[in-house]
Amino acid sequence: MRAPLGGLPLPIGEEQAHEIGADPERIESGGRFWARFLKTRTAVIALAFIVVLLFCAVFSKWVSPFPPNKIFTDFNTGPSSAHWLGTDSVGRDILSRIIAGARVSLQAAFQIVILALIAAVPIGLIAGYFGGWRDGVLMRIMDAMFAFPPLILALAVASLLGKSLFNESLAIAVVFVPSFVRLIRGQVLAIREETFMEASRSLGASNSRMIRKHVLPNVASPLIVQVALALGYGLLAEAGLSFLGLGVQPPQASWGGMLSDAYNYIFSDPWGLIPPGVAIAITVLSFNLIADGLRDALGRERFREEK
Repeated sequence: MRAPLGGLPLPIGEEQAHEIGADPERIESGGRFWARFLKTRTAVIALAFIVVLLFCAVFSKWVSPFPPNKIFTDFNTGPSSAHWLGTDSVGRDILSRIIAGARVSLQAAFQIVILALIAAVPIGLIAGYFGGWRDGVLMRIMDAMFAFPPLILALAVASLLGKSLFNESLAIAVVFVPSFVRLIRGQVLAIREETFMEASRSLGASNSRMIRKHVLPNVASPLIVQVALALGYGLLAEAGLSFLGLGVQPPQASWGGMLSDAYNYIFSDPWGLIPPGVAIAITVLSFNLIADGLRDALGRERFREEK
């Protein structure tokens, strides 16, 4: 198999593709996807930022200039040569805590989306594909969940489960499930009536095979875009719950917790609000820009124009 160059798969012939067990059409479409995505400079820059942030989060112990909970004699100081982003109200280095908090925030964002998908994908597929009473019952439950204000619902679930990162992620994931279910169901309803689905049914294909081979691949594109958006919203929701004291507990660093600590000194020493606030804003913006790039690269209209 030829090695990829610059992230793009090298073109190979149809015979070579069959020899290595690859699908020529899938290889060609993958190349088109990356070519279209790389044309969106803002999405590429945002993806590079998220990759760097993930690297810092994973290797935070080696990247951070100081341990995140190390206390210095200076309190609520601004940027300096010793502390590039200053120190907080306890005397801890803000840059080190931003890097440590990135691990918590990104872990929570991915946990939220994964937990929401685990619940939403089967519900959306069942409601959209089988329809009937299943669709009616499942969608009424989703409508009932939509009736609750998202923040109130997340606060209620988090309060019942207790204060921890996983419980916080689970509470926010509950809020994300109905929107994922509606998206998946809508896509399945549109795909279910396509000609190729009727042809598969006439050939005796089982429901599980049709869902696996035809429904899921067609649902994947809009779902991927929604997942990228949900990562940003999940990170923002996690910061909100941590700000209210329902996330990870001190002294563990989190961006929402840093905002909560700095808020007590908003009039006397407001600098502490800026680094975690900017970190949250740039990360959420990056996920949104990546979602825009994915939408342009995976969009059916653009695909048809190029084809």
